[in-house]
Amino acid sequence: MPNLYNRFVEAFAPRLGKPFIVRPDGSTITYADLHAATGRIAHLFVSMGIKPGDRIAMQVDKSAEGLLVYLATLRIGAIHLPLNPAYTARELDYFLRDAEPALFVCSPANEPVLGPLCREIGVPHAMTLGKAGDGSLLEAAGAMPADFATVDMASDELAAILYTSGTTGRSKGAMLTHDNLGSNAETLVDLWRFTRDDVLLHALPTFHTHGLFVATNIILLTGARMIFLPAFDLDAMIRLLPRCTTMMGVPTFYSRLLSRPEFTQELVKDVRLFVSGSAPLSAEVHREFSARTGHAILERYGMTETNMNSSNPYDGDRVPGSVGFPLPGVEIRITDAETATPLAQGEIGMIEVRGPNVFKGYWRMPEKTAEEKRADGFFITGDVGSFDERGYLFISGRQKDLIISGGLNVYPAEVEALIDEMAGVAECAVIGVPHPDLGEGVVAVIAARAPGSVEAQTVKAALTDTLASFKRPKLVYVVDELPRNAMGKIQKAELRKTYADSFAG
Repeated sequence: MPNLYNRFVEAFAPRLGKPFIVRPDGSTITYADLHAATGRIAHLFVSMGIKPGDRIAMQVDKSAEGLLVYLATLRIGAIHLPLNPAYTARELDYFLRDAEPALFVCSPANEPVLGPLCREIGVPHAMTLGKAGDGSLLEAAGAMPADFATVDMASDELAAILYTSGTTGRSKGAMLTHDNLGSNAETLVDLWRFTRDDVLLHALPTFHTHGLFVATNIILLTGARMIFLPAFDLDAMIRLLPRCTTMMGVPTFYSRLLSRPEFTQELVKDVRLFVSGSAPLSAEVHREFSARTGHAILERYGMTETNMNSSNPYDGDRVPGSVGFPLPGVEIRITDAETATPLAQGEIGMIEVRGPNVFKGYWRMPEKTAEEKRADGFFITGDVGSFDERGYLFISGRQKDLIISGGLNVYPAEVEALIDEMAGVAECAVIGVPHPDLGEGVVAVIAARAPGSVEAQTVKAALTDTLASFKRPKLVYVVDELPRNAMGKIQKAELRKTYADSFAG
């Protein structure tokens, strides 16, 4: 298959005068603008000596221009390396030394610190890109010609490297090919019924697979358009949803929308699809959203190394708590974590995935790649789950989050689902912390909907008749909010540190 950019061109070539991006202020970037701007940026990159296979790293605020840099990187056959704007200079030091980019792009405000860091490490070029399209990169690209012949690439050559969060050791760079990204986006276009008439509300970050590769690539493959928010903005989302047909978000987006009385069925009457991912969506939010709007949120399952693996159906039951069926062309199996033996339907085990979406391996980590990719092509995800009798996949959590209390397995998702349904609970996280007798004790940390809306003893009492004693939380903490990362995932590692001494003494 060709360079991923050429696959996009095939879709949007008949629609050059149509908008690709609409900003909240109404200004647009058309597909013709996109093609010309990426041509200029591509010429700039080539003039700097950047070659196919070189890495272009970016740590910038979300902007439409940032997407143009991603696309220009594809056009020259280089490798896009987006980095979370929250990373500190100390964290960036690791990524830049590991990836050895030919160019690092940062926001103008960070250049006084990161420019010297690049020089110290030996990064050949550093440029700036601001969220308003300012900075040295676009200024230099403006003098370049717009016409550029996109470089041919083999389907298995790299298009991007995304670093994992590194919560259990140093971050790993997942190497994603042109076909990994292209095949997955094409599958989702068909499965989720995207057409050129769709308008996507884009409020996700663009350093992450959800906002960058799922949302953006789908729009490019259909020649549709997106209303592009620079960040999560609840007021703007409510104002703009009546102009949209689709929205992609993380669970926090949906719970925040439900907190607003003006978020009604009438407001979203023209929206045909709400998609949620990147973190588990509670069954309670799923049901409340459906009751309020008449829409069942479509939950899907993906990860950095694989893009999307499964999805609830477009037509058919979107089951609360489930991430649906394997995508067409993607195989998912459940195995015993110790023996790798496939397990029967209904048994909980390790989720393994094989398909054209599965990454090529970890950057400069052949041993880690060999550990996590089996000889038969299945990737060991680190997630634990099971299939029900209808073939729906349910995720019980991360293997590293499994609690072993008194020698018995406790899957946090099972306990969390019951607590989430209780009155006064906004959300919760169930963790295991050191216990002098049991090895690990089960602890629930609950965010209340309002001060005083839930009490620890009430929660413990409510679980008496619904959970085996070894699964019940020994301690319950009620807090104002749970710690999250930029994609809305609850940071259980942080909670385990906070409550590590709960059973001490």
